[in-house]
Amino acid sequence: MANELVINTTTHETRIALIENGTIAELYMERSRVKGIVGNIYKGRVIRVLPGMQAAFVDIGMEKAAFLYVADVFEAIEDYETFMDGNGKQENSPEGEGQHLGPLHPIEELLQEGQEILVQVSKEPIGTKGARITSHISLPGRHLVYMPTVDHVGVSRRIENEVERERLKEVVERIKPNSGGFIIRTVSEGKSEEDLLTDLQYLTTLWEEIVKKNEKTHAANLVHSDLDMTQKVVRDILSEDVDRIVVDSKPEYDKIVEFINTFMPKIKYSIELYEENEPIFDHFGLEVEISRALERKVWLKSGGYIIIEQTEALTAVDVNTGRYVGKHNLEDTILKTNLEAVKEIAFQLRLRNIGGIIIIDFIDMEKEVNREKVFTALEEAMKADKSKTNILKMSELGLVEMTRKRVRESIGRLMCEPCPYCEGLGYIKSKTTVCQEIFRELCREMLDVHGSKAMLTVHPQVADLLYDEERRGLEELEKRFKKRITVRAKPGFHQEQFEITIN
Repeated sequence: MANELVINTTTHETRIALIENGTIAELYMERSRVKGIVGNIYKGRVIRVLPGMQAAFVDIGMEKAAFLYVADVFEAIEDYETFMDGNGKQENSPEGEGQHLGPLHPIEELLQEGQEILVQVSKEPIGTKGARITSHISLPGRHLVYMPTVDHVGVSRRIENEVERERLKEVVERIKPNSGGFIIRTVSEGKSEEDLLTDLQYLTTLWEEIVKKNEKTHAANLVHSDLDMTQKVVRDILSEDVDRIVVDSKPEYDKIVEFINTFMPKIKYSIELYEENEPIFDHFGLEVEISRALERKVWLKSGGYIIIEQTEALTAVDVNTGRYVGKHNLEDTILKTNLEAVKEIAFQLRLRNIGGIIIIDFIDMEKEVNREKVFTALEEAMKADKSKTNILKMSELGLVEMTRKRVRESIGRLMCEPCPYCEGLGYIKSKTTVCQEIFRELCREMLDVHGSKAMLTVHPQVADLLYDEERRGLEELEKRFKKRITVRAKPGFHQEQFEITIN
C-alpha cells in the first residue's frame, strides 16, 4: 500500500500526518501563534558563561535564553578538526557519519559575556528549558546538508551499498567548493551529479546571503528562518516511498506544487486537493488515532495494555496482560503480550514523538530465549523510526533502557497542558485526608486564637463528609475547646482548600 501525506490547514493551525500502510505513523503540528524554530539562524549575544557546566546562555531574542554547550562552540576550523578526530559523535548531524569529539577548550576561553555569535537552533524549547543551539550551521537541502564551518564530506548511514557510498562521496568531493563540508542524505542514493550540483549551488548561495545579512544585523535577532513546517516535511519525507499528497487548502496546495517544481523537479508524485465537506482527518480516520495518542492507557488487541507516563526527564512504559489470559501456559501468555506490546510501543513512541530517556517495563519472563525474542523484536520495530535511537539489552527484571533523539515537543506536551485542579500530579488528596488536615489545623487555631465560635469554609463534598462520617471528630473538638464549629460549603473551592475563621 502506498504511503501518503495528509495535510490539514486552517487559519491558525497546520497538521500533517504521514500514513504508512494505511496507518498514521507520524504527526506534525504547528500553530500560527507558536511557530517552530528548529533550523532558524540567529545573531545572538552571550549573556552568561558557566565554566562549571562548560556551557553558556545566549540571548537570541526569545523569552528564554538559549543553551550552548562547549562541544557546539569552536573558535577556529582547527578546533573543529580536533573534534572530528576523537571518539564522540556530533549531535547536530542526524544523517551524517560518526563525527568525533576530542579534547575541548574550556568554554571560558571560547566565549565571553557580551560577545556576539551566529548560532542555529538544534532543539526546540522543551518544558521549562530554553532552545538548544549550536555555532555549527547546517543548511539542509533535498539531497545534501551543507556545513559551512567544517571541511568534511559524510554519507548517511542509511545508504548501505558501499559502491554507491563511494560514488556519492567522490562526486561531492569533486564538485564542492574549497571551504565547507557536506552530508549526503539518504534520498541522494542513485541520484546524478547534476541533481547534487543543483542542491549544492542553492545551499552555497543561501549561505552567502546569510553571511551578508549577519554583517548588517544586530544581536539578538533572527538572521535566517528555515522553511515552514509543510515545506520542511515535504523536503525531508517526500520520496519514492511517499508518492501521494492530499491537502485541503488551495493556497497550501499551490505553495507545495511551486516548492516541489522549484526544488525537486524530477521527483514523481501525486498531489490532490481535497474538497469534500467531511473534514480531511475524519475522512482518513486520523482523529481517533490522535485522540488515542493522548491517552495514558493504550489497549492491545489481545486484551493486554500499556501505560505511558511522561515526565520531564524520562518516559516510563509499563506492559500488562490486562484481560488476556492466554491458551496454554503463563510463559506463552507473557511472551505473546510482550511481543504485541513491542509493536504498539514503537508505534506510539513515533506517533507521540516521545524523546529522551525511555524505560520499558516488560512483563517478567523466566526464559532467556524469550527475553532475547522481545529485545530483537523491539530493535526491528524501531528500524522504521527516522529519529536516532539507542536500545540497551533487557535486564533480568524485564526492563529495557533506550534513548530516542528529541528535537521538538511531544504531541502530548504540544496539545495538552497540566490540569489546573491537580496541577499536573494526576491525583488529589482524598476527602477523608482533607478532613484530617482540617482537624489538625483547627487544633492549632483554637489553641492560639481566643473566641467562642469557629467558621469552617470547605468544598461541598468535604462539607458533606464532615456532617456525616467525620461529624464525631468535630464534636470532640467542640467539647475539648468549648467552641462552636460551623461548617459552610463553598462550591468554588478546590477539594483540598479550606479556611478557618475564629471570632
